[in-house]
Amino acid sequence: MSTLQVLLGIMDTVTNLNNLIVYKIQRFGGGCMDNLLNQYMNNYLIVFVFLCLGILLPIVALTAGRFLRPSAPSQAKQTTYESGLEPFHDSRVQFNVRYYMFAILFVIFDVETVFLYPWAVAYEKLGFFALIEMLIFVVMLLIGLIYAWKKKVLKWI
Repeated sequence: MSTLQVLLGIMDTVTNLNNLIVYKIQRFGGGCMDNLLNQYMNNYLIVFVFLCLGILLPIVALTAGRFLRPSAPSQAKQTTYESGLEPFHDSRVQFNVRYYMFAILFVIFDVETVFLYPWAVAYEKLGFFALIEMLIFVVMLLIGLIYAWKKKVLKWI
C-alpha cells in the first residue's frame, strides 16, 4: 500500500467522521450556529491530521531507515572519492562568485514569473488597478535586470 493510498484513506476516514458529527448535531437539536462552529472546527481537524502526518511520516521513515540499513563502517568508506583514485589535493575548490550571482538571478526571475501566473488567471476580475500594479512590478524587475546587465553580472566567463 503506497503512502498516497494511506493518506487518501485517512482523509476519507476524517471526512466520514466529520459527516457523522454534523449529522448527529443536526438530528439531535444542534442549532445553526453549532453546526457552523462544528464544520469550522472539523476543517481545522483535517488540517491538524495532515500536519501530524506530515511530521510523523518522515520521522518514521528516517527512523526505520536508520535501523534497517546495513552498518559496516571502514576506513576506505570514509575517504574522499575521486574516481577510485587516492585523493591528491584538498576537495574544497574556490569557484568564481559570478556563477553564484548568475544562479541567484535566475532563481529570482524564475520565482517572480510565478507571481505573474495567478494574476493572469484572475485578470478579468482584478480590473485596471491590478494592471497598473503588475506593470509597476514588471518595471521593477526590468530595472533590476538592467542594473545586473550594467554591472556585467550576466556575462558568462
